[in-house]
Amino acid sequence: MPADLIFDAHLDLACLAVRGRDMTTSVERDAAPWPPASVSLPALAAGGVRFALATIFTEPVAADAATVGPEQYRSGDTEGAHRRGRAQLEVYLTWRDRGLLAIDLPACLRADASVGEFRGGMGAARPIPFPLEKRIARLGPSPPLHIGLLMEGADPVREPSELSWWHERGVGTIGLTWARSSRYAGGNAAPDGLTDAGRQLVREIDRLNMTHDVSHLSDRSFAELIERSEFPGGVVASHSNCRALLGDHANQRHLSDAQIRHVVARDGVIGLNLYSKFLVPASRPANGDDGEPVRATIAECLAHVDHICSLAGDTRHVGLGSDMDGGFGADQLPDVIDGPGDLARLSEGLSERGWSDGDVANFAWRNWARFYARES
Repeated sequence: MPADLIFDAHLDLACLAVRGRDMTTSVERDAAPWPPASVSLPALAAGGVRFALATIFTEPVAADAATVGPEQYRSGDTEGAHRRGRAQLEVYLTWRDRGLLAIDLPACLRADASVGEFRGGMGAARPIPFPLEKRIARLGPSPPLHIGLLMEGADPVREPSELSWWHERGVGTIGLTWARSSRYAGGNAAPDGLTDAGRQLVREIDRLNMTHDVSHLSDRSFAELIERSEFPGGVVASHSNCRALLGDHANQRHLSDAQIRHVVARDGVIGLNLYSKFLVPASRPANGDDGEPVRATIAECLAHVDHICSLAGDTRHVGLGSDMDGGFGADQLPDVIDGPGDLARLSEGLSERGWSDGDVANFAWRNWARFYARES
């Protein structure tokens, strides 16, 4: 496997596109939205990002808001949320049709071919599956990016029975809400739990064997989801860090140790979010002497990785969920990471901490790939 192979479990690619960025060309640093910019499809390819969860991200705003952005909808506007979600889905389908990416996670990772046959104890021939590395190698260089669709905030789904329509078009992972409450659940900026519609949607997610993303859930919503789902499609936190390291224990955007253990116990994966504000302890000033936002160090990033591993007892439950350019610019990424081409700095830092090559690969790509390949 290439040393720089990366699986990034959280990228708002379509949101950037509907906001006006040309995602098919090299990145212009002053490109909207949220400059300085770092992400485009060519930039991801150059940085070794071969696999990703790409979001359909929609944001509720006040019902009486005078204007709404292209990814936003007024609270309570069910049809507006649906239209915003459909527009982002169309972005991905267009890129797929142009050969710029494939919407084929998890199928491209699964053992659907064999290297031969062996005969079991009863004499029946069975396939010997390709190892995961060989499955990736046989994909070839084109298209450069293989994605699964992650719906970040479920309001585009007008009613639970509609979820199968989205699933058929590539949505395999779903978060019930964003920071603010949705029609389905309370978010990390709201104390609410699951609504009646949310409980119905949980059942439908499970029926379709889809994956739950618990990033952005309020503590109450998280607890109710744990009680109500057996997670047949698995559970992840696509872009969340460790509450215990941030010194702000009231901030439900980050996972408590108990929540991390719940995800680990269900063999899920947690993605490291690279927004510096979500990495730097509250005891450190938010701004430097020059007034600019403080950028996290690689050591502060990897402290979150190590904390998850210490709770899990292994390196199999943590990966990358960068959220790069997801509402903030590259000047708020960690201080030696300015774009996808610098993501290898994280793996280098783990190696310097004494991680084996196999454990580094777990973080960089293998844990997410193994999760979506449904392998132990």
